[in-house]
Amino acid sequence: MLYASLKAIHLLAVVAWVGGMFFMLMCLRPAAHEVLEPPARVRLMHATLRRFFRIVGLAVLAVFLSGAAMIALVWRDRAGAGLAFNMPLDWYAMVGLFLVMLVVYAHVRLALFPRVVRALAAQAWPDGAAALGAIRWEVAINLVLGIFIVVLVRLGAAA
Repeated sequence: MLYASLKAIHLLAVVAWVGGMFFMLMCLRPAAHEVLEPPARVRLMHATLRRFFRIVGLAVLAVFLSGAAMIALVWRDRAGAGLAFNMPLDWYAMVGLFLVMLVVYAHVRLALFPRVVRALAAQAWPDGAAALGAIRWEVAINLVLGIFIVVLVRLGAAA
């Protein structure tokens, strides 16, 4: 029951993170670009990203803690049965790609988003648009990695 609960938390956090990136890139950003002038677009994306980063910060923490707890539970059960613990290769890939995604998220949140904040404060709309463009590319990288992890894990589960 504990493992299933951890897996549910893990999955819901992944859905929030990856689904949020998909929505931002495929729906919100193009719509904002289509109907809003640069000042309003920068303001909207700033307000949206500010909220999204809070959610993603919690999702990242939930993914990390639930993933580590699931690995620990499997290790404990195997050790308790006197068996060796050999983590599946798709788990190694998931952990490694999570760390890459974490670094990209940290760069977006700690380096690029403050550029949007400064541009908004200075009403420097071209600077804000440039920072949002840089964020878009890094979020696209994370979206591709997140989708790859979901597919990889699903294929690993089918094997």
